[in-house]
Parts: sequence; C-alpha cells; structure tokens
Amino acid sequence: MKPLPHSVLFCCDHNAVRSPMAEGIMKKYYGTGTYVQSAGVHNDLEIDGFSIAVCQEIDVELSRHRSRSFDEMQEWGDDLGSFDLIVALSPASQRKALELTRVFHLDVDYWPIMDPTGLGETREEKLHHYRQTRDQIIKHLKDRWGEPTEIA
Repeated sequence: MKPLPHSVLFCCDHNAVRSPMAEGIMKKYYGTGTYVQSAGVHNDLEIDGFSIAVCQEIDVELSRHRSRSFDEMQEWGDDLGSFDLIVALSPASQRKALELTRVFHLDVDYWPIMDPTGLGETREEKLHHYRQTRDQIIKHLKDRWGEPTEIA
C-alpha cells in the first residue's frame, strides 16, 4: 500500500462514467486530505444516470458532477503538472495523459476498468454491469491506498 497522494486526477474517455465514479468514491473513502479531480479525453456526454444510481447505493453523490475534458482543464487553469498522480481508467485516456504529461515528472497509472456503457438489455442488467465497474474501482482504490479512512 502507498501513502495517499496530495492530488490525483482520474481520467477516462468521456468523464461521464468511470472517472467521475472514481473521483466521488475516492473523496468519500479517503476524505478531503487529497485533492481529487476527474477529466475525459472528450467532453461530449453528461454524467451517466446509471453511474449516479450505483454510486447512490454507497452514499456517493454524483448528480452535480459536470463532465470536462483535458482541454477544458487547461483552459480553466488546472495544470496537469500540479497533480501527483494521474490514474487512467481507459486506454485512450492513458495515451492522452502520457502525451500531455511527458514534460512533467509525474506518475500515470493505468487501471483497466470495464466500460459498462452499452452492456445489458434491461435496467437491472445495466445496473449489474455498472455495479461491476463501481466495484472494480473500489478494489483498485483499496489495493492502492488501503481500507477507507472516512467511512465506518
């Protein structure tokens, strides 16, 4: 297990499913001692309703999340070089993060998290796949930083 970083950026393809889930769960599990943000390669989708639903099941509120891209982060003055760690949750976001940070000395980790979009026919099947994604993220968080410090 590693000590918590001062700041971490989670990224995926659209900042609508995996990275907002990771951002919200990390904040809930490890508190405000770590600055946590998320971004996507693209910003063409709003936060996914199934992501909101499966995170509500564990008391993580995502409904106010606003999707944003790497480009928007830079436009808003968020310097990627100021993060201690970038965690890419998709191959495309890993490539983009490595490309954007090649001039910085910072770690880019890759966690192969399943993209649940488009899986399942019924609402219950879809929720099942989103829960799998949520639980993969939780497992990676705990493997990296240990049991949650903020929840009982």
